[in-house]
Amino acid sequence: MDMSRPVFRFAPSPNGLLHLGHAYSVLLNARMAEETGGRLLLRIEDTDETRARPEYVAAIFEDLAWLGLAWEEPVRIQSQHFDDYERHLQSLWTSEAIYPCFCSRRQAQAQARLTRDPDGQPHYGGTCRQLPRREAERRMENGDIFGWRVDTSMDPAAAAWGDAVIAKRHVGSSYHIAVVTDDALQGVTHVVRGKDIEAATPLHMLLQRLLGLPTPRYHHHPLILGDTGEKLSKSRSSPSLRQLRADGMTARDIRERLGIS
Repeated sequence: MDMSRPVFRFAPSPNGLLHLGHAYSVLLNARMAEETGGRLLLRIEDTDETRARPEYVAAIFEDLAWLGLAWEEPVRIQSQHFDDYERHLQSLWTSEAIYPCFCSRRQAQAQARLTRDPDGQPHYGGTCRQLPRREAERRMENGDIFGWRVDTSMDPAAAAWGDAVIAKRHVGSSYHIAVVTDDALQGVTHVVRGKDIEAATPLHMLLQRLLGLPTPRYHHHPLILGDTGEKLSKSRSSPSLRQLRADGMTARDIRERLGIS
């Protein structure tokens, strides 16, 4: 395998059916990989096992094949690699870059600040950041931990996130720690994703620096909007590729509609 070739990836979460926004992103990644002589990887980001469904994983493979795409095997399935994320969490804890949080959602909300992060969530008040390390270790042994937070004030570009949650007890990871771990392990050199994820990039770059991981090149493409100008979303029941296919659209129709031949 030629490790000097650019590496792109498409990394959907299997918590719903793919829509036109996903199609644009994966087709753009595929085109950029082809134009640069690079490789295209597929990754299934299913760390939230309460929402991920096997039938949606199967649907992702089916939809991408229908679009005429091919990807390298094996496909990385995040839920099979929690040990990788745990090792990075332990490394960050050892270097004192993160701290355990023992506040429940209700407790965190009770002492939240008025300011909000890019996802619209109130900034955490920082109560557990003040705990002595020995006390934190004692409470961890008792199983009181609700998650891990990183203090982003060390990086002005990432500070908008406040003390961001990078792992949750009931999940085992979060999008942020899993994505930087996987991008590094898979040798991803170019991250091409929607502008809705752009705000997370400084946080990802901070984690990469703390973990000594390479930083890919980032490109955030415009979002595909619905007829009324809203962002396409699984939660809004935006028309899925499966529904468009059932309505008679072809893969060529999709490509032409998105302007990606």
